[in-house]
Amino acid sequence: MKELFARASELAGIVKEQKEVLVVTHIDADGITSGSIAKKALEDAGIETRVRFVKQLEKAEIEKIKDENVFVWFTDLGSGQLSSLDGIDFIITDHHVPERSCTKQLNPHDFSIDGGVEMSGSVATLMVANRLSSNPRLAELAIVGAVGDLQDSRFGKLVGFNRRLVEFLNGEIIEVQRDLRFFGKQTRPIAKMLEYNTDPIIPGITGDENGSLKFLNSLGIDPWKKWIEITKEEKRKVVSAIVRHCMDFGLGYDEIKRIAGECYILLHQPEGCEKRDAMEFSTLLNATARYGEAEIGVGVCFGDEKAFSRARTLLQNHRKNIANGIRLVEEIGIKELKNVQYFHAGKEIKDTIIGIIAGMSLVKNPKKPIIAFAESDNGVKVSARANYRLVERGLNLSKAIKLASEAVGGSGGGHNVAAGALIPFGSEEKFIEIFNELIGKQLEN
Repeated sequence: MKELFARASELAGIVKEQKEVLVVTHIDADGITSGSIAKKALEDAGIETRVRFVKQLEKAEIEKIKDENVFVWFTDLGSGQLSSLDGIDFIITDHHVPERSCTKQLNPHDFSIDGGVEMSGSVATLMVANRLSSNPRLAELAIVGAVGDLQDSRFGKLVGFNRRLVEFLNGEIIEVQRDLRFFGKQTRPIAKMLEYNTDPIIPGITGDENGSLKFLNSLGIDPWKKWIEITKEEKRKVVSAIVRHCMDFGLGYDEIKRIAGECYILLHQPEGCEKRDAMEFSTLLNATARYGEAEIGVGVCFGDEKAFSRARTLLQNHRKNIANGIRLVEEIGIKELKNVQYFHAGKEIKDTIIGIIAGMSLVKNPKKPIIAFAESDNGVKVSARANYRLVERGLNLSKAIKLASEAVGGSGGGHNVAAGALIPFGSEEKFIEIFNELIGKQLEN
């Protein structure tokens, strides 16, 4: 652990020597919070800065960065492309599986820490940022980023290095509560919270207003109150009923355990606001990034009210697109191979949300990893998702997707349970053939 803190100090020292820094970060909640943390820390240190968001650190994007001849701080990405960064003066704070070790990066994997569950990109970035700025609110954003990266989903709570941060902040900046883990607890009537919940999909309730109302009325719960307005006893009654309902419909353990768990309340944010709950905050940020307005997400992180209003509008659109995406997958169906399952959405699902749809589609058959394809401007976006039970058997999506994508002229990487790639148009059949074979070898007993 001493080596980890020493690396953070070394990288902060490098940054302090710069007059100008370009922050390059990913377009998701973890990326937005990482970029925002770096931006604020640099500004506090009197260093000129600007932030650039990228879907993926592709060769063309790297060449553009090289042409700018500026110092770069890569946040929530970069570790998987180290061999392509020659000619750039940089540091990296990332948590994805690195291509190799490097003294210019702070990546938990280099220190035997699992970046998929124990340290998010935002927490890695915070470690360096804290040595540039003493702003305590940066830690709040790091928790939002960790939750947005679903680092709490495996155990129903944040663990590892993320946990150390939670324990340090608990009671001062955040409050840890055990509660329902659905979006809308702060802002929506309970009936709408249940109707629009998609993680997990609850049969007869998700997407069904009448089903949601009937369910709540049977429990004697006012469906038009907000979750934060009902008593603890009423909450326990609803959660217990949801669990029983899901069990009756045959949902598996991996889906049911996501219903309740730790929630992280941000004490400096107003009650009844999306930013009060770390999960809701992260969902709001995701909605900005996925639709090409990640800079709005940065504004939300810094308390810009106009940005917050715009983010809410984008969120409404985001949730409609998620619902439409789930319906599309049901219509086109999921194809199964020996070791994997997959679907191809073409242009019908945005490449920026195909990973979310893949994760939600996994619930129907969690025994095999799922691959989702969606066409983008520069090629075919590939998103892979799996559950941790397969990881325990040897699964590593990051390694498999990297090898399979490179074999067809693309590039990819990520985590053991969630990974992504960009491959050339027309290479999907060859990719899935190679990927299926690689997964089979990983899961051989």
